[in-house]
Amino acid sequence: MIKIKNISAQETYEIRLSVLRNNIDLPFKFEGDEDKRTFHLGAFYEEKLVGITSFMRNRIDVVKGQQYQLRGMATLPEVRGMGAGKMLIEEAKSILKEKSITALWCNARKEAVGFYENLGFKITGEEFEVSKVGAHFKMYYIVS
Repeated sequence: MIKIKNISAQETYEIRLSVLRNNIDLPFKFEGDEDKRTFHLGAFYEEKLVGITSFMRNRIDVVKGQQYQLRGMATLPEVRGMGAGKMLIEEAKSILKEKSITALWCNARKEAVGFYENLGFKITGEEFEVSKVGAHFKMYYIVS
């Protein structure tokens, strides 16, 4: 059974590096990781950290109100399809609602768009390229 817990920025680094930055020369520490308003969630399976994501105060002009950006979401290959990613997002939605946050947004890799759409996110704007990573779309979810 997968459990979602609050974790530190440092606890996200190993999975960020192995899944999101594997053979890509880009930083795996994000500006804002240590901001007091930032929070990080981890998915644990049999006491092992298998999924991570971070949520930071940041905004885009497309949506109004108080916003957070989802960054660095990743799950280990051996647990994909077990619902860890969905559980991380659902927990974040609850936390953001308690904080009276209006919208959650992210820069979604093209191959992850369907995952986010299934969780209620909508695409805004055109496809864009992130150097060394590939095609992305800005996506958002209205929290409250």
